[in-house]
Amino acid sequence: MHLVLNSIDDLKRINFDQSVARHSLLLLYWFANTVQIDGYDNIRLIFDPNNGVYGSHHYCNGERLLDPLPVRGAKYYTLGNLNQASSVPFPSYVTNPQPGYEGRNKDRIIISIMNPDSGRQRQRIDRVYITRHYNNYDVNATYDGEHTYEITTNLLREIRQFAVEDNQVSLTNLTRQQCSCILPKSSCVWCSWLRNLL
Repeated sequence: MHLVLNSIDDLKRINFDQSVARHSLLLLYWFANTVQIDGYDNIRLIFDPNNGVYGSHHYCNGERLLDPLPVRGAKYYTLGNLNQASSVPFPSYVTNPQPGYEGRNKDRIIISIMNPDSGRQRQRIDRVYITRHYNNYDVNATYDGEHTYEITTNLLREIRQFAVEDNQVSLTNLTRQQCSCILPKSSCVWCSWLRNLL
C-alpha cells in the first residue's frame, strides 16, 4: 500500500531529496497540465505512451511495486525518462530546471491505462504514481517501493491552479493565495519552486 497524496498539503509533507527528487514537482506540474480531467474525475492521456513520447515506456511491474492491474489488457507505463529520445520534448522547465530542482533523471511518473491498445486517441488513466528510479544495477529493483506515492485527481486539479490560464492570474498571486504552508514561505519547497518558475 502506498501513501496517497490527495492535496498540495499532503505533497508538502514529503521529505523531498530524501524520498523523491524535487524535480518530481516539475514533472507533476507538467503532467497535471498535459492530461485532460473531466467533471467525473476521469483522467485522459492526450498522447500514446507506446510511441515513447515524454520518455514513456511499458512497465511490466515485475518487482510487484504496484497492485496487480484490475482489468485484463490494462498496462502500466512510466513517464519522465529525460535521457530517452522522444519526438515530443518536455518543456524547458522540466529539462533545464532552476538550481535546486535538478533530479539527475531519478524521478518518474507511473500510470495505469485501462485499454492502452484500443486505438483510442485519449486513453483513460486509472491511477497515477510518482516514484524514484534507481539508476544503478546494484539494486534488485527498478523503482523505490518505500518512496512511491499515489497521486489523486484532486491533487492534479490543485496543481493545475498554479498554471497561468486565460484569466491571466499570475503564478505569484496564486502562490500567495493558495499556499497555506505551516513553514515560512522561504522554506516551503512548493512555494519556492513556484516563485522560481516565473
